Amino acid sequence: MTSRTGVGAASVALVGATMLAGGAVDEASRTLTVFAASSLTGAFTEIAEDFERDNPGVRVRLSFGGSSGLVDQIAGGAPADVLASADTATMDRARAAGLVADDPQVFATNVLTLLTPPGNPAGITGLDGSLDGSRLVVCAPAVPCGASALALARAAGVALRPVSEESGATDVRGKVASGEADAGIAYVTDATAAGDRVERVEIAGAQVHPNRYAVAALERTELARGFVDAVTGAEGRAVLGSFGFGPP
Repeated sequence: MTSRTGVGAASVALVGATMLAGGAVDEASRTLTVFAASSLTGAFTEIAEDFERDNPGVRVRLSFGGSSGLVDQIAGGAPADVLASADTATMDRARAAGLVADDPQVFATNVLTLLTPPGNPAGITGLDGSLDGSRLVVCAPAVPCGASALALARAAGVALRPVSEESGATDVRGKVASGEADAGIAYVTDATAAGDRVERVEIAGAQVHPNRYAVAALERTELARGFVDAVTGAEGRAVLGSFGFGPP
């Protein structure tokens, strides 16, 4: 992993902010809970490890899932310090509900693609008639990857007939990689993460309509804001780029 000198310089202030008047350490304030879209699993795991290393004694708890479901959990009382969503619309919903403490920042982009098992046995050629009769899996319409897939399908004049709708892009990837599906609509980053367990078939026009990822602190704490800085800073973006995410 790359060095995080920029983030590390702030570690003294972050850790120092957790000290109580008597010199004891408030353990709860040194645990950071981050809710993030499932497609961020690999990148945020690395960013969190670097953040912990640069801030000794800080523990980052990561919870991944479909963006809309994460907002529902937070609205229902689930404790979280930072939210990272796979689109701005979901973050706007969190903000409208009064869940967001600071202004959200767009920190990355992602593009949808078709995934097939190795060898593409069903002969999928794109978001077209080749999907007819195939075992297609997509994200549920309520989550960003599902909403984007429907928008691309409408633009292409194609009616999607999935055999299942998943709660996140990683679930779509899993079904394709395991051979349970002939094709799945997920992100380019899912193709990168899956390696040779899937093949990628580009979707015409997908690059024109990327998903824009947003992150925000839900609590006004030094740790929450520090983690947002780690994500949006140069080193965080480098990590995101290594996982296939585009610039904001």
